[in-house]
Amino acid sequence: MPAAPRITAVLGPTNTGKTHYAIERMLAHRTGVIGLPLRLLAREVYDRIVALRGPSVVALVTGEERIVPDRAQYWVCTVEAMPEGMGCDFLAVDEIQLCADAERGHVFTDRLLHARGLHETLFMGSETMRPAIAALVPKVQFLHRERFSTLTYAGSKKISRMPGRSAIVGFSVDNLYGIAELLRRTKGGAAVVMGALSPRTRNAQVEMYQNGDVDFLVATDAIGMGLNLDVNHVAFSALDKFDGRRMRPLAVDELAQIAGRAGRHMTHGSFGVTGEAPDLDPAVVEAIENHQFRPVKKLQWRNSSLRFGSVNQLLGALEQKTDNEWFTRVRESDDLAALRAMSADIEVMARASDGPSVKLLWDVCRVPDFRGISRGEHANLVRDIFTFLHQHGEIPRDWFARQVKRVDRPDGDIDTLSKRLAYVRTWTYVAQRRGWLADESHWRGATRAVEDRLSDALHAALTQRFVDRRTSVLLRRLKQKEGLVAEVNEQGEVTVDGEFVGRLEGFRFRMDKTGSPDEAKTLRQASVQALAPHFSLRADRFYNAPDTEIDFTEQGGLMWGDQAVGKLVAGPEPMKPQVQAFVDEEAGDDVAQKVTRRLQHFIDRKVAALYEPMLAMLGDEALTGLARGFAFRLSEGFGIIPRGEVANEVRDLDQDARGALRKHGVRFGQFTVFMPLLLKPAPTRLRLVLWSLAKGLQDFPEAPPPGLVTVPAQKGAEPGYYAMAGYRAAGERAIRIDMLERLADMLRDKDSKGGFEANPDMLSITGMTLEQFADLMQGLGYKAEKGEREKAKPVVAGEPELPGQPDETPAETPVEVPADQPQEAPVEVPQEAPQEAPAEVPTEDAAPEMEVFYTFTWAGRGQRKTGGRPQEARGGDRPKGGPKGRKGGKPQGKGGPRGDQKPQTFAAKPKREARIDPDNPFAAALSGFKTK
Repeated sequence: MPAAPRITAVLGPTNTGKTHYAIERMLAHRTGVIGLPLRLLAREVYDRIVALRGPSVVALVTGEERIVPDRAQYWVCTVEAMPEGMGCDFLAVDEIQLCADAERGHVFTDRLLHARGLHETLFMGSETMRPAIAALVPKVQFLHRERFSTLTYAGSKKISRMPGRSAIVGFSVDNLYGIAELLRRTKGGAAVVMGALSPRTRNAQVEMYQNGDVDFLVATDAIGMGLNLDVNHVAFSALDKFDGRRMRPLAVDELAQIAGRAGRHMTHGSFGVTGEAPDLDPAVVEAIENHQFRPVKKLQWRNSSLRFGSVNQLLGALEQKTDNEWFTRVRESDDLAALRAMSADIEVMARASDGPSVKLLWDVCRVPDFRGISRGEHANLVRDIFTFLHQHGEIPRDWFARQVKRVDRPDGDIDTLSKRLAYVRTWTYVAQRRGWLADESHWRGATRAVEDRLSDALHAALTQRFVDRRTSVLLRRLKQKEGLVAEVNEQGEVTVDGEFVGRLEGFRFRMDKTGSPDEAKTLRQASVQALAPHFSLRADRFYNAPDTEIDFTEQGGLMWGDQAVGKLVAGPEPMKPQVQAFVDEEAGDDVAQKVTRRLQHFIDRKVAALYEPMLAMLGDEALTGLARGFAFRLSEGFGIIPRGEVANEVRDLDQDARGALRKHGVRFGQFTVFMPLLLKPAPTRLRLVLWSLAKGLQDFPEAPPPGLVTVPAQKGAEPGYYAMAGYRAAGERAIRIDMLERLADMLRDKDSKGGFEANPDMLSITGMTLEQFADLMQGLGYKAEKGEREKAKPVVAGEPELPGQPDETPAETPVEVPADQPQEAPVEVPQEAPQEAPAEVPTEDAAPEMEVFYTFTWAGRGQRKTGGRPQEARGGDRPKGGPKGRKGGKPQGKGGPRGDQKPQTFAAKPKREARIDPDNPFAAALSGFKTK
């Protein structure tokens, strides 16, 4: 005689291995079926059994998914989809305490009362179900299982201080999204798990959490239904939830079910609150920690013995009441609401006139309202499907194809994708119904493919919005104390473990600014740790780099190629600047010292090379007395001193002292004492930097472009700037000091009292127009008088003279050529050369052509703010202490006296024809000579 079927209730808190025990028991039988509360959990258990026995003997049946191999032995189902009357050897129902759930409880109650295995039946759930099961299931055996690990209350924690491997539970989409956004900014991101997600999306999110890509999980109470996750802490962000009709507080056993997800197997767990959730009552905490809850007193129930004679008979059966004290009639569910709406439709009632049509109507009414739009909209869908099935025997292919195509769009944001996924779940459910579509296998695959595409798109959207992969990866590596590897490309872009973190500029790390401020600490910590070897290698390469790779900027910056590595700062002496290296503190003292030494070597050699003439002069031991003192005075001016500032010192120098200084290239100009070699662009550029450092300027003035004789004078320029730039400001422009000295030589023998005009040579060396030259001369202290005169026309050979036209250039008058300029050979004109036709003679009424000219006279001291007779112009390089006569007049040689010119000898009584204008500021004989 066969043994009686065994019925066992395996009860206990979470993390007791009840589901694992049920799988072991089912696989001990030839056939079995297990019902699970969630589609997500069903898929997880299915995958576990397939891994043990292979896909050919394992079936998966849910409302939206049906995988049934021909030789299926083990069936994994949602509780609603459990097949009836199969006669399997083993049957199990998980989370049996859901018999008390207001929405789905009647289905679990029906399985508790009627679902049995031929040899063994298991009910797994909370200890709170013991009295109800004992009363309703005869001959049941109880097996209590203790929790593997302890569960303790950790109080309230801020989300920003949440420990790793935590799950934060919320009960609204907006709340979950807000928490996930905050975790992204502060912790690198979070995985999102909600009951509305497809298994594919949920699995992808859970995998991201399980493999450590993110350290946090944001979930609804769906995680309380047996999902096996490596969670150490569960935090409630709210203690109330919307149950479909109203907001209500969570019961203690519901809190315990969710909190019990913390701590897997032998790992202890904790639970607490966060956000705006208040602290849990001590009595609630004690009940959860000790797993002591009130027993379930009422189970949800609905009559399962249905009558399909008519719609009204079906409604009556569904609304039937019970006298059993353990049962309470379930509130109106979605399928009953849809049937009630159909009973008010005349056309539907006309079609549902017999048993098969009423049964068909009921099957259609049980299509879940995944869309959740409104009961009216869902009723319209039910009516359309029922009409198609009743009239045509199947749903039209083109109509169904349009519905599926409408949602087959993997673009959009999270909310849009979630809505499309809810819609396609409806069509996936319809495709799973046997006999509703002509080509069931095609549409099951098509709807599954659309759901997969939308699931992948939703997973990508969730990840993009709520996960900062860079921060999460770096946090994980830092937490695991693994060696981080940084790579730096030619552009200085730094990647750590493949994640872009910023740029390395010289020896300073510039962190990527695209992330949030909250992740800056993590990025910095990970980046500096990974860059440590790069700093040392780069410092070695820099120390051995040639000087040609290093340069200074006009603002005192020090560059290595295009990377700033330091800056110049004022030193103990103007010609001895110091360097300040740009090196991150994290690079270490060794790197900083090496970079500093290399930069100091560079600038010391640069000063020595560009100012070699000056340094050689200072090191000349032959210079003594006043000459040596003047050399140091010149060095303080970086090789350039306006003569007016040192007029007395120059006057005190004897000829030997001047000669000694001239040997080193010093030129005593009429306006400036300078070293011509230091006027070149490179020394000028460095001089302006050194001068700016010595004066403590914030913004360093830049050197004028090289090669220009004059440049526009800037108003408000720093005093002394133009001298350091090698220029002298005069009027609207500034002229280069060496060219100014050449101009002074040209003006030396001009009659500045009676007035003189500019000649082409003056305009040529300055590169100015006549008007610009006039402004320059006024800036130098001259008075310029503008005038006009009739322009003389050249006389063409053979052309008759016009009446009244003077012969301005008689043929017998020789053209005077300066002695220091080469004379050109005369041009021979052949006698037989044809003469040009005479020019047209202007009439007496024609206006003569006029030309503009300027007459320059010395304005005198004090007549102009910018002029006055310049003190430095009184004598130029004339030797001090010469005779008081004027014999000799202007010193010989083009360009006036030069630094290498020998002292001149002058007669005591100059000839009368050598008389020099006493008002000419450039007259060489004015300083120390009497005039007549």
